[in-house]
Amino acid sequence: MTEAVNWGLAERVAVRVAGKEPLASSYHYASLVPDFEELTAEAEELVFAETGLRSLRGSARAEVVDRGDWVRANISSMRRLLRPLTEKLDSSLKGPLAIPAQTISAVEVGTMLGWMATRVLGQYDALLFDEENAGDVVYYVGPNVLALEKRFGFPPREFRLWLALHEVTHRVQFTGIPWMQDYFRSLIDATLSVADIDPKRFIDALMRAVEAVRAGRNPLDEGGLIALLAGPEQFATLQKTQGLMSLLEGHGDVTMDRAGRDRVPSAPRFSATLHARRNQKQPFVAKAIQQIAGLDAKMKQYEQGERFIEAVEAVGGPTLLARVWDGPQNLPTLGEIREPASWIRRVTSDETPELALAQ
Repeated sequence: MTEAVNWGLAERVAVRVAGKEPLASSYHYASLVPDFEELTAEAEELVFAETGLRSLRGSARAEVVDRGDWVRANISSMRRLLRPLTEKLDSSLKGPLAIPAQTISAVEVGTMLGWMATRVLGQYDALLFDEENAGDVVYYVGPNVLALEKRFGFPPREFRLWLALHEVTHRVQFTGIPWMQDYFRSLIDATLSVADIDPKRFIDALMRAVEAVRAGRNPLDEGGLIALLAGPEQFATLQKTQGLMSLLEGHGDVTMDRAGRDRVPSAPRFSATLHARRNQKQPFVAKAIQQIAGLDAKMKQYEQGERFIEAVEAVGGPTLLARVWDGPQNLPTLGEIREPASWIRRVTSDETPELALAQ
């Protein structure tokens, strides 16, 4: 069967776009592996002390990769992630439309991943959980870490621990909360189960997205290309997914700062620098990639999630916030992330008048 995306081409495009960071051959590179092995283990203990969450799968395994390795790992992950969508496209790919569709999809995917490979610092991939030992791995993109340390004069050990705190927090969210992994996957599967899609619609959606960005409009604020392709039911599920991701990203940022407060005195500078980096003006091509991939929406997730956590804790402290982990029914919707008072009212509707008054 013809595949909807030429994944081999996508990988070649991504590796070419990613390029090579000169510091990848620096003598400093050798320090990354032992540092991240030690600091990832330390981060797990600090996160446990701060949140009470510990992975049910044991200790994390730190893996330092270059940009090409990161691309290859994410091509593999994306191939599985998009399988519900591409299987529908596969059955429709026939005749003269097949090769152009494969090529356009591959170039879009490859360009997006290649650009992301120049930016990402660390990653825990919850969607690799079903592979042997994959749920144990936290990735760090070594050349990008070195480049940022050099550019901004970051103390390496502090910065690396700070990064490890964020990624380890994501790992315990998915492997320390028993229901989270299956629930997250169910949302992803539902979001990608787009009905009655054909290659022409897929390509048209890509082209419309790029043209809209070029014209100054943004049809992708609510989740990128998947949101553009989704029908009403899939869009509703996408909103649930974005609410969850806002919570997890905000929780990751808050935890990394709190857990490392005594060990990472430079954390405020790291946070301010990366925040500015996320929001800096991008060339048109990079901005278009962000829009198509839904990365602009992801960047908003950090800020909205942090504001939600702050608002909840202002009312009921960490005890009230911990209710989000009780089960999927207690997760905030995207609307509740943006309006924390509505989530507080919902989960405390049968509480004492004193707590209601505190709202």
